[in-house]
Amino acid sequence: MKEVEIDGVVYTPKNSKESAEELDGMKYCIVRTYSAGVFAGYVKERNGKEGIVLQARRLWLWKGAASLSQLAMEGVKKPDECKFPCEAKKVELTEIIEVIECTKEAKKSIDSVPIWEK
Repeated sequence: MKEVEIDGVVYTPKNSKESAEELDGMKYCIVRTYSAGVFAGYVKERNGKEGIVLQARRLWLWKGAASLSQLAMEGVKKPDECKFPCEAKKVELTEIIEVIECTKEAKKSIDSVPIWEK
């Protein structure tokens, strides 16, 4: 679910996001794994090739970025043509092979992609 603004006040659905305190200091990143795909979210912890990502969104198909590096820096240029399913509260990943910190612009772009439902 998305946030909604009413009379200048932003409301977030209950239990849809980790609290701001839990996310404090965590970086929003794109995480590529060997066999589970690519995720965008907050890297909570990392131990070698294993890690935990909060507010994780699997990046199944993207348009408007030639690489994950460009996606992390600029975001997508064609959000309506991307296929990003809903966000998972917490994902434990193994076989992490790449972590790229995102810019604020890229995060905003990733957030703008509609939830893909087949």
